[in-house]
Amino acid sequence: MPQLVAVAEQLLAPVPGGTGRYTRELLRAMAATAPPEWELSTVVSRSRSAGKASVPGVRGPRVLRWPGRALTAAWERGVPLWPGGDSVHAMTPFAPPARRGGKLVVTVHDAVPWTHPATLTPRGVAWHRRAIERAARDADALVVPSAAVAVELARHVELIAPVHVVSEGVTPSVVADPGEEQRQRVRTRLGMPARYVLAVGTVEPRKGYEDLVRAVASLDVPLLIVGRRGWGGVDPAALARRHGLPSDRVRLLDSLGDTELAVVLRGASALAVPSLDEGFGLPLVEAMAAGVPVVHSDAPALVEVAGGAGVPVERGDPTALAGALRGVLEDSARRAALVEAGRHRAERFTWERAAREMWRIHLARDFRRVR
Repeated sequence: MPQLVAVAEQLLAPVPGGTGRYTRELLRAMAATAPPEWELSTVVSRSRSAGKASVPGVRGPRVLRWPGRALTAAWERGVPLWPGGDSVHAMTPFAPPARRGGKLVVTVHDAVPWTHPATLTPRGVAWHRRAIERAARDADALVVPSAAVAVELARHVELIAPVHVVSEGVTPSVVADPGEEQRQRVRTRLGMPARYVLAVGTVEPRKGYEDLVRAVASLDVPLLIVGRRGWGGVDPAALARRHGLPSDRVRLLDSLGDTELAVVLRGASALAVPSLDEGFGLPLVEAMAAGVPVVHSDAPALVEVAGGAGVPVERGDPTALAGALRGVLEDSARRAALVEAGRHRAERFTWERAAREMWRIHLARDFRRVR
């Protein structure tokens, strides 16, 4: 039986972020759509927390004998430590060297190491550039989540491997209505206000949270941020103090399960996505699917994914961001139109569709020429 082995290392990260969500949901959907003759499994580096990479319906994870840093160094130097399988899918640029007789597909989530290097650590920039350049040269195929990423990569990287755009999907458990009883329980436990602007994403410089806090300072509505603290020392409470907001006007909810996130998402007056750059923007489509109007930055991938169903504003302009949010909050007709357009737009983004595209890429006979 042929095997597709997925490198699921991102699920072990202290802050898995959007790429962790991508890894888990895509693997779950690929398991549900796997051809009868194929087996899907995962591998991770040696770790005490390997169990965190377990995905329902997917065999594994199988733990490799090397810890993450050693495996990173070995793969970067071309050591042929193949993780097994007839075909390998690296869910991030953490990928093995290509091997004759085995297929290698690598997902590249964004071009941030080139477009906004200051929003990453210097070490992270250097590693991502090397890893992506190696994958672009040696892999059988690259997968990106939006055409915007494909365009930006082509400006900075020599793309020998063919690039395939495969959009991400809406996670049903995040947008499902949890019911009145569960909704009230979560709202009470979290002390949620009646109206609020919501942002979802790792708390780090690239997400534009300072611009968002400055924008909310001119609005009569609190801001809720759902996301774990990443690198860069971004502190929402400190940002609130700096811009004259009372402490209860900006709240960080750093770890929510899908049911809790569904309650917080569906209760939002608007979702704000002020990122300096993104590869896709998963919270954007999930908010649209849940019937929440979206205001987003003019980052190319966000504009592409929103498809006109959100309100775009120039990056780094908190005044414009405040004006767009105010318009959504105060204009009921505008809000209703955005909700309808957003729901329609979100229908095209499903993990099942993404999974079937991935299988099509892996199963193509003329692997490097599939389109």
